[in-house]
Amino acid sequence: MDPRGAASLLFLREEEIRLGMELLFFGYRDFTAGPDEILAALGMGRAHHRVLYFVGRHPGITVSELLAILRITKQSLGRVLKPLIEGGYVVQARGRSDRRQRLLTLTAKGEELERRLFERQRDTLSRAYRESGAQAVEGFRRVMLGMMGPEARARLEARERGPARLERGRPGETPVEAGRAPLRESGKVA
Repeated sequence: MDPRGAASLLFLREEEIRLGMELLFFGYRDFTAGPDEILAALGMGRAHHRVLYFVGRHPGITVSELLAILRITKQSLGRVLKPLIEGGYVVQARGRSDRRQRLLTLTAKGEELERRLFERQRDTLSRAYRESGAQAVEGFRRVMLGMMGPEARARLEARERGPARLERGRPGETPVEAGRAPLRESGKVA
């Protein structure tokens, strides 16, 4: 057996896999610590952060698209969306072509909060990227993509190709500005 081949597979040993799992755990714990503090002061948590992030990244995202990304039930999403809508962070609007659709967009207040959360995580990730170098960053991306299922990879590839739906407004645009009628201000998810 080629010793170079054996050495290149050392990262597949159980102990190395366990170390990788610990690195993911501690990295994620520290990556989320800053936003967790900000959210806790507002009576919110990571579920709220995930909604703010994806609604901010995809203005006009439908409730069903968000459910598919987060892989949670409609009831769970309703519990998270209600305080975000009532607190003035997110607005729901009906779709133009399909009035049954519920399109989600951040308000100015929601954009400001999402920006604060992003900045804390950007600083952490930027520091790690700088310290690691371009080759390590590319390796990290390949590992993360390798951990994702085909559905998540397809979503990322589609995002890189650009928005596929014309219903979405421009970043920072509210549903009203985009010509969509806002729903009542309840946290009910339709």
